[in-house]
Amino acid sequence: MDLWSLEPVALAAELDVLRADVRAFLAEELSAGRIASHCDQWLGGWDHAFSRRLGERGWIGMAFPARYGGSAAGALARFVVTEELLAAGAPVAAHWIADRQSGPGLLKFGTDEQKRAFLPGIARGECFFAAGMSEPDTGSDLASVRTRGSRVEGGWRLSGTKVWASGAHRAHAMITLARTEPRTADRHAGLTQFIVELPDPAVRIRPILLLTGEHHFNEVVLDDVFVPDTRVLGEPGSGWHQVTSELAMERSGPERVLSTFPLLALAMDHLAEHGDRASAARIGAVVGRMWALRQLSLAVAGRLEAGAAPAVEAAVVKDLGTRFESVVIDTVRLLSQVVPDPGSGERLSRMLAESILHSPGFTLRGGTNEILRGVVAKELGVR
Repeated sequence: MDLWSLEPVALAAELDVLRADVRAFLAEELSAGRIASHCDQWLGGWDHAFSRRLGERGWIGMAFPARYGGSAAGALARFVVTEELLAAGAPVAAHWIADRQSGPGLLKFGTDEQKRAFLPGIARGECFFAAGMSEPDTGSDLASVRTRGSRVEGGWRLSGTKVWASGAHRAHAMITLARTEPRTADRHAGLTQFIVELPDPAVRIRPILLLTGEHHFNEVVLDDVFVPDTRVLGEPGSGWHQVTSELAMERSGPERVLSTFPLLALAMDHLAEHGDRASAARIGAVVGRMWALRQLSLAVAGRLEAGAAPAVEAAVVKDLGTRFESVVIDTVRLLSQVVPDPGSGERLSRMLAESILHSPGFTLRGGTNEILRGVVAKELGVR
């Protein structure tokens, strides 16, 4: 892998107009009290109505062609919209996984019937997906999945357990990775992706609560679930290729850098009033690091726009980005001298507490840092 293949990307001038439109829309939403700003809202902030309002403006499914309900604006236009949503701390969890990875996966590997069944609803902000990848006792090692898919008349039967399936208790479908052929020396062979429509009486969904008591992670138990042939995604046995393509979209976005941006912005305002030159230098270094990571994430978006599947580059962005988000929390806590309190009426105190309590999940979702470093090391030939 040559990380220098991530060429810098310059956003077109018309995207400045799009950014201004999104920023003005969000300012109105916030001032009217229809939404409130929080950290980590791309998984913690579920708001059906807000997702529908975004869909009405064409800001979901921006990489989908018009015949499937999208705007065909492309990955870079979507990057601009998602940056603004994240910076504002807007509640985007409902449509996030469907827009970010499930929809593009359907577009790339799905049948025309599957695309017509799901993509227009995703673009309207009305159809939500969960990701059925990780499993108990396997961490982020997707090649070790034990969920089984067995051939039956007219389709398949799936049995197994998935964990960290964010939003599965509210989703309309979950793209599920299962082993459909006996394990061989090639651990990546014999895997298939399925579209499991929800709810289903053979699917049990159990909450995995955050430290705050919030519920977006889940354990999903598939108990001999029937999936018709029409809901096999791509070719049976091609699941590894498909899921690594999906991970390039999952791991590289600006959400891996900007989950704590609302906290950083508040802290900068606070330190402008109460800080000194030393604190300004410390917070400036954090902002500089954020900008460098933003450029990496944007470069991966450029590769996706060009039709590439930069899975290893995305692993680098995810590892660096999630570590950075914890740096933001630690820096703000040290410099602001504000006591974190989730019940505080003071925004910086409340948002600092929210960020601290959400932070254990940063390095879980999308793959643990240890697994990501293994992916990169293998590509570099040092493992």
